[in-house]
Amino acid sequence: MRDAALLVGRFGLAGAVNTAIGFAVIVILDVGLHAPPALANVAGYAAGVGVGFLLNRGFVFRSQTGLAASGARFAIAALGAFVLNQAVLRGAGLALGGGAPAHVAAQLMAMAAYTAALFALCRLWVFRPLAAA
Repeated sequence: MRDAALLVGRFGLAGAVNTAIGFAVIVILDVGLHAPPALANVAGYAAGVGVGFLLNRGFVFRSQTGLAASGARFAIAALGAFVLNQAVLRGAGLALGGGAPAHVAAQLMAMAAYTAALFALCRLWVFRPLAAA
């Protein structure tokens, strides 16, 4: 139980760094420059994917899996989580309407969906612990 709590804590810390970078890009583009929300979202997540992979592989999951294999799986997992993110962003955007507060709220909901999905995929597939020999 303690190991799981530490894993979630490390994921949260790495995610905070990654989220701060991505969310800053999103807000600057969406609210500051009035870019379309989906475009701002893509740019924000693109800014954090490389940092996210390195932090998750080395710090969070401490994976010994090969760089190429884990990198490919992480890319697939991040893409899947991003598709979910975009669906939540669109749904929340339709439900909440326009305006800066609604855009920020929709972005936060989409980010939460992405985070939960990526953690599950990383834990269960991307950086799955090696079986004991």
